[in-house]
Amino acid sequence: MTNRFDLSNVRSEFPITKRMLYLDSAHQTPLATSVRAALRNFYSEGHDMAGPKPVWLKRAEQTRQHVAKFLNALPSEIAFTKNTSEGLNIAANAVPLSAGDNVLMIEGDHPNNAYAWLNLKRKGVEVRFIKLTAEVATAATFAPHVDARTKVISLSHVTFHAGHRHDIASIGELCKQRGIYLVVDAMQSVGVIPVDVKKLGISVLAAGTHKGLLVPQGLGIMYVKSGLDELQPAYLAMSGLANPPADYIARTEDLELRKDAGRFEIGNLNLPDLHALSAAIDLIGGVGVAKIEEHVLSLGDRLIGHLDELGIRLVGPRTRQHRTHIYVLDLPVDEWVDYLARNQVRVSPERDGIRISFAMFNTLEDVDQVAEIIRRGLSAKRTPVAAQAG
Repeated sequence: MTNRFDLSNVRSEFPITKRMLYLDSAHQTPLATSVRAALRNFYSEGHDMAGPKPVWLKRAEQTRQHVAKFLNALPSEIAFTKNTSEGLNIAANAVPLSAGDNVLMIEGDHPNNAYAWLNLKRKGVEVRFIKLTAEVATAATFAPHVDARTKVISLSHVTFHAGHRHDIASIGELCKQRGIYLVVDAMQSVGVIPVDVKKLGISVLAAGTHKGLLVPQGLGIMYVKSGLDELQPAYLAMSGLANPPADYIARTEDLELRKDAGRFEIGNLNLPDLHALSAAIDLIGGVGVAKIEEHVLSLGDRLIGHLDELGIRLVGPRTRQHRTHIYVLDLPVDEWVDYLARNQVRVSPERDGIRISFAMFNTLEDVDQVAEIIRRGLSAKRTPVAAQAG
């Protein structure tokens, strides 16, 4: 059974489920009613009271505490960004790298992670792409490629294009042993599966909030392990200083940085989305991330069973320990995206087929329904036009 929480109550938070089969949460999640209420309350305060900014900032710090607890981090290890890409670029420019140093990555991982590091080629930094030859990346994937100039390993926790759940814990242990920074893109994992930055051995984590964390685009979270004071921001604002001038006059004699992750923040925060994130974490926490993980895995079990019956190849991992909520079907994108849209099914085209991605509000019935729609589509394609006309 996948229904180990009040699924009907969760579905009531997402009215989109009454109008279509929403199977596209790896692209973005629909807005939950309670998250929308938090946004509305924020804008009402701005409209009615001209913006109680000190109150909003206090709530932002409370949200920082919630995010820290969510990741098993300290509040001082959390910074807020615009999105995953900004967090990854902050990391790439913060790590002390010199000409001749190298960064290890998985070939075909998200391009925005790659570009953040490839941008350092102008400084003489080498980026080495490793082909994934096993079902998922582990320490053994990277170990043969590590040398004395390897400073960073950077990869996604869960891949967007096929749903691989890489073994971050073993890679984190390798990085610890070899003195390497581990930078992780957690965009597709946070909010869907448990993410414990301490157990995983992560140095820097970056994620947007518009997928598993249920918040509209424009807000990201970043974890920076405490003690990594050598990581320096490429940009500096007053908010990043240990002793910001009370009179707002910049002085050259005191440029000491904050010791916490706040040194990477640049001025004003996305206050509306931070209010939304607080509500979203309450909603996710009320269900439990471990239960969400089990739920989407069970939905995947059901989907894989249907795919086997239909003779459709799954692109990406089949085993539970190596997958999460993302399933790519080996179907021609041009034909199937339009067909599914006509049948009120929301999915994404992906490099190797059609991507179905689940969230906590999806049901076994959703899986059965999309499988039946696909079966009808296959039958129609196999039936000669003359037979249909007759």
